[in-house]
Amino acid sequence: MEQTLTLRRPDDWHLHLRDGAMLGAVLPDSACDFGRAIIMPNLVPPVVTMEDATRYRDRIRAALPEGSDFTPLMTLYLTEQTDPRDVRAAAAAGVISAVKLYPAGATTNSASGVRDFVKVRGVLETMAEIGLPLCVHGEVTDPQIDIFDREAVFIDTVLDPLRRAVPGLRVVMEHITTRQGADYAASGGEDLAATITVHHLVLNRNDLLAGGIRPHYYCLPVVKREEHRLALRAAATGASGRFFLGTDSAPHSDPAKLSPCGCAGCYTAPVALSVLAHVFEQEDALDALEPFASLNGPAFYGLPPAGEQITLRRHSAPLPQPAPRRSADGEVTVFDPGFALHWAVERSPEGA
Repeated sequence: MEQTLTLRRPDDWHLHLRDGAMLGAVLPDSACDFGRAIIMPNLVPPVVTMEDATRYRDRIRAALPEGSDFTPLMTLYLTEQTDPRDVRAAAAAGVISAVKLYPAGATTNSASGVRDFVKVRGVLETMAEIGLPLCVHGEVTDPQIDIFDREAVFIDTVLDPLRRAVPGLRVVMEHITTRQGADYAASGGEDLAATITVHHLVLNRNDLLAGGIRPHYYCLPVVKREEHRLALRAAATGASGRFFLGTDSAPHSDPAKLSPCGCAGCYTAPVALSVLAHVFEQEDALDALEPFASLNGPAFYGLPPAGEQITLRRHSAPLPQPAPRRSADGEVTVFDPGFALHWAVERSPEGA
């Protein structure tokens, strides 16, 4: 049975667009569905200064399809050499919307991340003063800590002490993957929020590992046990305004994914809203999709929700799996959730 769902145009509060040829190949997938997106700064070299962010923003704008009104919201990559004055100036000029914290070695292109949090205390205090959010990749990198426990340990040993040391710091726990993460975000006060990805709502570690390794399901933070997936679903579809969509859509060429040391990331942008509608329908919570995808994020970042709307239509026949995206860097496989999708964004005849 076909039905429709109309909501404010969604935003993506955690997006990887890469650069160069890959940027041109993947940007249209996000720009056609999302009005704004927080753009991750972990390029090579990383986006560490206001000048870097301005130039990257200009490259994104230049790569947009003609007529697109997509707005990239830029971030700076926090390093131990980050200058608080540059952060303050970038925020005042409207160049950046947040600063991103990567613990050194936690994920893709994170070697320049933070090892000694004392060295970034001045930056964090400046951010608290001006109300600039800190987006946190929440995993410890100690090799003695099991990879499935690294988020929970980070909350206890890094995040909670950091927030106590810098009162008023606005923090987004990015791509939470655990019940502990959802519980901490829910109880953390007005200065704390969390993003949840599409793939963490539909995958558990059996999907990644049982019956053979599935490289296109490998991401960081890695997917967890079923109890954690269910906790994320409850958080995303619940009434709390602390949770909102951050797809963490992360394109890698297939040769980089299908290698002896495959890259972490799921390229979900082309199917993100289709998968989300499926999840919220399963949870009998379609009325909660608009707050999660379109309202809670702007409220936390102090921005108005989108003025325009989109319509999702549920088709009786399953949708075809999108073809790989092609770039000079190689093909990029689009995320396949492992089940049939029926919801799709309605397009005009011109595809706008």
